[in-house]
Amino acid sequence: MNVKILAAGFEAISALGANRLRSTLTIIGMVIGVSSVILMSGIGQGAKLNIAKSISSLGANQLNIMSGAPSSGGFRGASGSLPTLTIGDAQAIAELASIGKAAPLISIQAQLIAGAANKGVTVTGSTTDYFSVNSMTLELGQAFTDAEVRSGANVVILGSTARTELFGPSDPIGQLIRIQRQPFTVIGVLKPKGQGFGGGDQDNVAVMPITSLQRRLSGSPFPGTVSMVLAEPSSVFPKGIAQSEIEGLLRQRHRIAPGAEDDFAVRDLSAVGETLATTMRVLSILLAAIATISLMVGGIGIMNIMLVSVGERTREIGLRQALGANKWDIQTQFLAEAAVLSAIGGIAGILLGVGVSSALRLTGMTVPIDTASVLMALSVAVLTGLIFGWWPARRAAQLAPVQALRQQ
Repeated sequence: MNVKILAAGFEAISALGANRLRSTLTIIGMVIGVSSVILMSGIGQGAKLNIAKSISSLGANQLNIMSGAPSSGGFRGASGSLPTLTIGDAQAIAELASIGKAAPLISIQAQLIAGAANKGVTVTGSTTDYFSVNSMTLELGQAFTDAEVRSGANVVILGSTARTELFGPSDPIGQLIRIQRQPFTVIGVLKPKGQGFGGGDQDNVAVMPITSLQRRLSGSPFPGTVSMVLAEPSSVFPKGIAQSEIEGLLRQRHRIAPGAEDDFAVRDLSAVGETLATTMRVLSILLAAIATISLMVGGIGIMNIMLVSVGERTREIGLRQALGANKWDIQTQFLAEAAVLSAIGGIAGILLGVGVSSALRLTGMTVPIDTASVLMALSVAVLTGLIFGWWPARRAAQLAPVQALRQQ
């Protein structure tokens, strides 16, 4: 049986070679289908990895407490636009049993100047806990201390983008920069984090003690207020308990009457991640559907070419039957041709898919290609060829020998 199948394979290659142009056009459909499967799988996996990376860079185990939003005429503004949180709120949150650390923060947009270079960045003021809560580590230098936070020292830590724009490859530690005409000493450089949600550059930042920003840069009409508090729940307690305790504490501190609306908002980043993951699953299903349609188009092309081939080779089929070939032999022959077409198309599609994926990676896109997806694409291609080639092969096997021999 193995010898017969092998012989059928060689005969299939010979038969397809007799109609090279037609076979090539048929193979192109399968090439497009298989390359689509590989590309869609890679793009879907890349999107998932980017989302997971973004969530991790923001701090997966993190609760964001935002200041309130003003209401006017029944319309509510953006969260954080009304200063309702204070540094005292952050300190009280940090003392909760369900909270490990909490860091208040204020952010402004400012121009940083170093010599002849300047760069517009997001300047954030916070406490020493900000780095661990926000999953930030230093590449050079050191973080500011609690003593520097209390004294409002003129020190700053740069993100990698800000460092490159201001100092290039040279060492910035100990160098002076100016922010709103105020001198600050660079004491550290953060490790790169890349893009965040919405495509923003998380490395185009500068971090300093919150007291330094409040006293020298912000000019806020509400001294002591902050725009946000980042809280890291303790691993001993479920995150839901931590969120409930924060809400209860702030309602008590802000003297919010029962039934009245909160003047703050608590957001769980992991919930945002789960929502995005659900969205990505739906997107992956849509991408898989597109790839499946492409494969089906390739399969229909194989079925069409095989039907044409059966019609053209009816007399040949009759001669084979007259020489002793049974229905299984005829069916195997045409199934082998369909399998060879799909296999050649599958291999070419893999090469095209991997090549395009490599080109996309050169542009900065994340398009991982694993062996499992490649083998799956090839297997599905061959299976598609066999499925769509079965009917033409069966039709060829059902031809009556006498009628087939009469066919001109």
